[in-house]
Amino acid sequence: MKRFFTMVCLSLLFMGANAQDKNITMEDAIINRWRGLAPETLIGMQWRGDLHEFTYTSKDYSKIINVNTRGKEKTLLSLKSFNKALLDANIPSVRYIYGYKWISKNVFRITLKDKVIEFDVKENKVISITKALFNKNLTPNSDRSYFAYTKANNLFIKGEKTDEIQITNDSDKNIVNGTSVSRNEFGIDGGIFWSPKGNKLAFYRKDESAVSTFPLVDISTRTGTLKEIKYPMAGMDSEHISLGVYDLKSKKTIWVKADDFSAERYLTNISWDLAGKYIYIQVLNREQNHMKLNKYDAATGEFVATIHQERDSRYVEPQHKLIFLKSNPSHFIYQSNTLDGYNNLYIMNTDGKIIKNLTPGTFDVDFLCMDSRHRDIYYMSREIDPRENHLYKVNIKSGRKTQLTSAKGWHTVYLTKDRKYFIDKYSNVNTPNVINIVNKRGKVKTNILKAKNPIENYTKCKVELGTLKANDKTTDLYYKMTLPANFDSSKKYPVILYVYGGPHAQLVKNTWQGANWDLYMAQRGYIVFTLDNRGSAGRGKEFEACIHRNCGQLEMQDQMTGINYLKSKLWVDANRIGVHGWSYGGFMTISLITNYPDTFKVAVAGGPVIDWKWYEAMYGERYMDTPQENPEGYKKVSLLNQTKNLKGKLLIIQGAIDKTVLWQHSLNFVRQCIMDKVQLDYFPYPRAEHNVRGIDRIHLKDKCANYFFDYLK
Repeated sequence: MKRFFTMVCLSLLFMGANAQDKNITMEDAIINRWRGLAPETLIGMQWRGDLHEFTYTSKDYSKIINVNTRGKEKTLLSLKSFNKALLDANIPSVRYIYGYKWISKNVFRITLKDKVIEFDVKENKVISITKALFNKNLTPNSDRSYFAYTKANNLFIKGEKTDEIQITNDSDKNIVNGTSVSRNEFGIDGGIFWSPKGNKLAFYRKDESAVSTFPLVDISTRTGTLKEIKYPMAGMDSEHISLGVYDLKSKKTIWVKADDFSAERYLTNISWDLAGKYIYIQVLNREQNHMKLNKYDAATGEFVATIHQERDSRYVEPQHKLIFLKSNPSHFIYQSNTLDGYNNLYIMNTDGKIIKNLTPGTFDVDFLCMDSRHRDIYYMSREIDPRENHLYKVNIKSGRKTQLTSAKGWHTVYLTKDRKYFIDKYSNVNTPNVINIVNKRGKVKTNILKAKNPIENYTKCKVELGTLKANDKTTDLYYKMTLPANFDSSKKYPVILYVYGGPHAQLVKNTWQGANWDLYMAQRGYIVFTLDNRGSAGRGKEFEACIHRNCGQLEMQDQMTGINYLKSKLWVDANRIGVHGWSYGGFMTISLITNYPDTFKVAVAGGPVIDWKWYEAMYGERYMDTPQENPEGYKKVSLLNQTKNLKGKLLIIQGAIDKTVLWQHSLNFVRQCIMDKVQLDYFPYPRAEHNVRGIDRIHLKDKCANYFFDYLK
């Protein structure tokens, strides 16, 4: 009996140990990290109109839950009740309540298949139905009496009590109206701009007649189908953009006379003044080194004045609309990283005079909102640490600044309309997810959620944040390192450098890591190391723009600073170092294994830029100028000139219908390897675009992991 008891105890102990040593699967790392292994959170959080109550949807989207500022919860609307009201309005029932948006304290709007409805939760009934005759780019005006949308290449509007109005009538497929332009660069994220009163509609018109096409093949059809896309390459003909203004009363369209620079200039950050009398446009030359902030008459389209200009020997990158102040309609908030080297908020008047820098300092900020009287500005800032994101408030008149979040980490906030409270959602490397209700002074009023570690019963791997000095001995470089399970400093481990390295991206943040690919590889004995080199975002303009005309060069120097740091550690096996990245990171991956062939043994590059002359004009010319202006730079950074240096194992992965980094890049690299008698491995995803998703992504990350398992043993 005693022996039996001992065996049972040992068995239970063994089972407990196994429960603590479970590794995540690839499906966990790619899919379940957003589902079962994601930290508990609240889905669809938003304040309920102007009330001090917020709502969220249940995990299964079967109800909307209301929460007041004391943290008390109640079901506001169940799926059963919602479906009954839909059926009463002759609308088919739904399986989920998803994507609702409050437009008042009792009414929310939601899109259901071919209809947009407004639902009153107090009356528990549908109060408005708009048939979704649109197919893309639905944009309501200020009082939601009209919707603008696009069908094919043309722009339409419709009111609840009016017939559909076709604003443009272009049959040429090269002319596109009402959509985003310039490949979503320069802060552009749409092509429809209602006036504040909702009686006029500004919209983009894009003429792509001169833009070259690129062929993509759809293999899902019986014999394959050719689908051509317009793709303006660096140094080649680009699109021509104009701005039209439609007047609902006169039913006429005028065209803004934005005639600065060449026809290939960019029109960015379309902004209306509060009265709807003037339109402000940041007009940027194609060279992207000269921006004019111009004022136009919205009734005639006539040019009124250039109120501000910015020039830079490298590039100017306007990304933010003007935000006019109700407290002083001739003043507006202006954002720029050119004036002082960091993205700051300024008060400027309509004569172009800068009244005040509201956020002086050597850190980037992002405008969030204002109070109802437009006296205080709320913004997110990297002031404490570039790896953290915090909420601040600044008074426009006095300049007095108040920090409203304090816990270490990356904060996302949602403010009430009267700004008396905000939901504060944050995480850090040791904290999966915390949600608090905080008052206007920054004091936590109620804790709503403190999520448990969802991978508590899985094998632990330490995540470390650190700082190194670049080779200039002054610039700080931040890194993140995930150490192997049961790390033992007396052993030697292989390293995988995960890299992006390009502008507009920051990988090293003080946020929860959870069940991701880094953890997957660390649990299997690899050190995973990521460093944000010069050229990355979040550190001011100079940190990002210093790569100009020489993409990849400073970035590689900084990545090698990280690698040399690792090599100095006795627990790193310097003979087993690999590198992996996607897009710009794919460019960096191949750059590193070919420029440092004796350091990197294995590389996996996804969707890599191979030669910048094949990349889009908007992004490519900003950082490299044109091939005609910078032939030596293009030649120097082209990976076609590096194939002979390849010694290690290289796998290139490519989406065959990638519209961002065209297949032309990697295929030409393969061709050059053939010419130079250099071996490499190649794997296409036949029906994937630039971002490989779904089941393809699980297969892709398995492919990456297995390549390191096979060759970085």
